[in-house]
Formats: sequence, C-alpha cells, structure tokens
Amino acid sequence: MSRIAAILPAAGLGTRMGADTPKQFLDLDGMPLVIFTLRRLASCSAIQEQMGRPVRVVRGGGSRQESVANALAEVDPETEIVLVHDAVRPFVTREQTERVIAEARARGAAILGIPAIDTVKEVKRASLPEDVALITATIPRERIVLAQTPQAFQYSLLKEAFAKAAEDGSTGSDEASLVERLGHSVHVVLGSERNIKITRPADMELARFYLQQERAHK
Repeated sequence: MSRIAAILPAAGLGTRMGADTPKQFLDLDGMPLVIFTLRRLASCSAIQEQMGRPVRVVRGGGSRQESVANALAEVDPETEIVLVHDAVRPFVTREQTERVIAEARARGAAILGIPAIDTVKEVKRASLPEDVALITATIPRERIVLAQTPQAFQYSLLKEAFAKAAEDGSTGSDEASLVERLGHSVHVVLGSERNIKITRPADMELARFYLQQERAHK
C-alpha cells in the first residue's frame, strides 16, 4: 500500500480576522476549524487508508514555509505522496483531493487552482498615498490561475525543493513555487470557488452559509 502524508499548516495568528482566537481555532459546526478541515480531508479514500496511523502535532515556524519544513522533517521517508492543505480551507471535496493525488502520482506535482475571472493588473507601489499603485502591465486572464490547496508532490521531489530553498535562503508563497524553482513542472487540477480560505470575518459568514447549503441538500 502506498503511503500518503497530509500536512495541514495551522500555526498562523490570523491577524486579519480581527479576533483574539487564531482563525484555525474558530468554531465551525461545533468544532475548531482545523478539526473540521481535517475530517473533510480524511473523507478521501486514499487518506482514509492512512488514518490508522496517529495524527501528529508538530511545532510551527515563523512562516508557512518553516512550518511545512518542520512537518516534512517528521514524514516517513517511505512515503510516496505528501499532501499539503491549508487548515483553514474547510470545503475541499473528496473528489478534488483524489484527483490531485492521482495527478501527483502520475506527474510528480499537482495543485488545485481556479481560472481568474477578474482582469489582472501588474503594478508597482507608488510612494504616496500608500493605497495607490501604478499599473505597469495587464496580464491576459487565460494565463492566470488562482492557486488553492491541496497541493500534492512526490515525497523526494518536495524534500529536494525544500532543501534547495534552505540552501539558497529562498522563500516561496506556497509549496508549488519551491518545486517550480527546481525546473519541475507543476500541473493544475480544476478546483472550486467554494474551496475558500478563511482569512477575514466575512469568510466565516460565507463558510457557515456553505455549511447550511450542504445540509439542505442532504
């Protein structure tokens, strides 16, 4: 049986939520958001096979990259696929997770992503006022996707990417960007607009609305 390790970064303070409680511990359906997300992720059959193994809590770092690196250091070297999923994306589906895992098995690296709907502008910041920027280019929407999680990688590839980043002192905004630096292709599996990342108070309102909709359709 192939081994899959799932990493859920959950060490952030969530300052944009404007709450005393870090966002990953906010209540959704009577449980902390991180537990809700973990249960949703575990509904994937490929991960269910691994759930006989204990869930481990690993100390986070000063950044997402450090937190994932700390967790990756605890992953069994016999693991085939490492899945990284934001602890505050509670509405990922079983089908999406399974497709990302299958693509990573076949190609080495895969993420969820959705096409950009709005026009995307490249800008540089103006000196004053701080909330004004200068457009330098318009990027064709057909070339843009908005990255989501899960992101899945062959274990050896992700280890190499993190080792290279540590050696160079480089920081990436997600795991895929570190793999891209190696020159390795990363494939995008279609995600969903419902696969939201809880970042601001309005996101929690939307999450509760989605939950009500799910219950109404059961």
